[in-house]
Amino acid sequence: MSDKNEKTRGIVITIAGLHGSGRSTQAKRLAKELDLRYFSTGKAFRERAKELGISLEEMNRQASMNSDFDKYLDMKTKEESRQGNVVIDANLSAWMAENPDLKIYLSASFSERVRRIAHREKISIEEAEKETKVREELERKRYIEYYGVDIADLTKYDIIINTSSFNIDTAANILKNVVLTYMSSR
Repeated sequence: MSDKNEKTRGIVITIAGLHGSGRSTQAKRLAKELDLRYFSTGKAFRERAKELGISLEEMNRQASMNSDFDKYLDMKTKEESRQGNVVIDANLSAWMAENPDLKIYLSASFSERVRRIAHREKISIEEAEKETKVREELERKRYIEYYGVDIADLTKYDIIINTSSFNIDTAANILKNVVLTYMSSR
């Protein structure tokens, strides 16, 4: 894609991170503050599980046996990136978006992520820990099998922020400043 086409398309920012890292919170916030569209494969995944009346764990099991849903999400991610002016919230967004401008990864300690998930889902810490371990292991195996992608390899990313080190507002300010600085240098 030429530089002219990239500027016409508008910025494409991908935000990835394990469950509970603050990925969706920060992606939504960044999109709103910068007047960009927001797209989330996780939201689509959860909506599909709800439609089927199954847990996220079971949805991951089904996705591990049939790649059709992942392929659908990949296609949607590519479409969204082609349109531009978007923040894409997805585990594989750095790989699936076409020519992303900034690839951001958010990390947090396992205990902090589990605490956040338990609070968000209104479940016990023990239940959140069990579900998170199973879900992330299924996803890790699926991404390696389907794509040859090891999501533990962070070399793909331009920016990595440990959200355990900052409150929500501080992390949001850091991300916004990084994007604005990038945009001003284009």
